[in-house]
Parts: sequence; C-alpha cells; structure tokens
Amino acid sequence: MLTSAVVITTKNRKDELKVALHSALQQEIVDEIIVIDDGSEDGTYEMVQDSFPSVALYRNNASIGYIASRNLAARIATADIIFSIDDDAEFSAPDIIRSILPFFEVDEFIAAVAIPYREPYKENIILQKPPVSNGLWETWGFIGTAHAVRRSLFIHLGGYDEALIHQGEETDYALLCINNGYSIVLGRSNEILHYESPKRDSLRMAYYGPRNLIYTLYKYCPSILLLPALTYYVACLFLYSARIAGNARCQYFKGIIDGLFSFRLLKNRSALSLAAYFRFLRLRKRPALRS
Repeated sequence: MLTSAVVITTKNRKDELKVALHSALQQEIVDEIIVIDDGSEDGTYEMVQDSFPSVALYRNNASIGYIASRNLAARIATADIIFSIDDDAEFSAPDIIRSILPFFEVDEFIAAVAIPYREPYKENIILQKPPVSNGLWETWGFIGTAHAVRRSLFIHLGGYDEALIHQGEETDYALLCINNGYSIVLGRSNEILHYESPKRDSLRMAYYGPRNLIYTLYKYCPSILLLPALTYYVACLFLYSARIAGNARCQYFKGIIDGLFSFRLLKNRSALSLAAYFRFLRLRKRPALRS
C-alpha cells in the first residue's frame, strides 16, 4: 500500500486554513499532514500549533514563496505520494486519497494525478475529470490546488522550478515529466473544493502570469519553433492586456518585458523533442486514452 501525505503551504490565511486542515484530517487514509507557514503575521503558526497538534508544522521566518515552500515540504515528507491543496481549498469527501492512490499503482511511469476539483465561487463545474468513467486518461498537467505527485520522482527531477517564484509551476513540472517519458493522468474521485481566497494578490498574479509563460517557452520550446512561438505568444499577451484595467495592466506589461529577458534566469535549457512538444499541445486540447 502506498503511503500518502497532504501538504499545504500557507501565508496569512488562518481561517481558510482551518477548513483545509479539518478536511485533511477527515481523510480515511493519510499518513502525514504537513503545513509550511511561509512567514505569516496573522497568528497562523500559533493557530495550527494549538488547534491541530497532530499536524507537522514548519515555519519560514522570512517568506520564500509557495513554490519554494512546496519543494521544502516534499523534502520533509516521507510518504510515497504527496497530495497538495491550497490553504483556501478542502477535500469534499473523506475518500479522495483512497480513490486516487490506486492510479499510481498502474505503473511507475505515472508521475502525477490531476484530481477533480470545483470552484464554487466561479463556474462551479467539476474540472480535471476523465471524459468517461472508465479507462486511464492522460492529460497535459494539473492545477496546484488539486493534484498528487510521486514523491521519489518529484525529488529526482528537481521539483518545481523556483525561478518561477509565483504561478506556472504546474505547467513547468508537467513539461519536465513529459520530457522524461512520464505521464500525468486524470483521477476519478470526489472533487476538491477551491474557494479562491479574496486575499489573493491580483497584481502579483498579473505580473507573474505573462513573465512565467515566456520563461517556460525559453526553457522547453524546441529550438526550431522557439522564435515563431515566442512571437505568437507575446503578441497574444499584448492583445490580452487591452482587456485589463488600472494597475493590473501596468504589472502585466512589466511581466511581459521581464519575461522577454527571463532567459537569463535559466540554469539549463530542457528543450522538448518535436514529438514530445506536439504531444503536450494535443493533450492541452483534450485528454488521450492511455494504453
């Protein structure tokens, strides 16, 4: 039986975190629950310490960001499979971990499972679910608040790229897995509920969205396609910016410009083969039945 850990990184959201932790503790099977407090100033650390003594709690005295914090949690964990949810999310039922673990037992080349999720304050529809109720469906990636990864492989591949700082780490890791011959599949389970906290920093998201998209192109796009792909996506980003108002537009523009120079942050380029790149693009459009 594979062992499991629930990992939650958090900062200044102690009330939302309470809901997430209650749902994690109600899972029928879970071996570890780990919280990384990324420099909270609202009493988050003390709340977890007092109200959830069975949770493994770690604190970053200075904020390092949730991407680096998730890497830290993966190094701390000892379980085979890491389930990651945001601090503004919760498991909707106690059997989710039990339902997802068997997907990793199919074969060792399944790197991650995208877990069904729903956003009650937005579209309120179930996402990341297979198109039919049988078969094993391969997909392009996953959302950060609803996924599970094979810990040993995650550590071996280097985890999330911390140069991203905020956003986009899911796509980066998905491309890394595909580039190394691994698959990401859609899980079948009850959904994770993601409430999208009003405390989210929209200006930070406006900046890192375009910046990290361009950085990921530099890192993974096949050399022969890099210039046309870069031209196309930068043009799309500038067109999209017309729909953004106020300070968010300024941050978005700054993200595009900084993204164009983000190749300087690359430690190494991991360009995909043409076959792997087009496989990723096909999976972005629709999942494929995995043999």
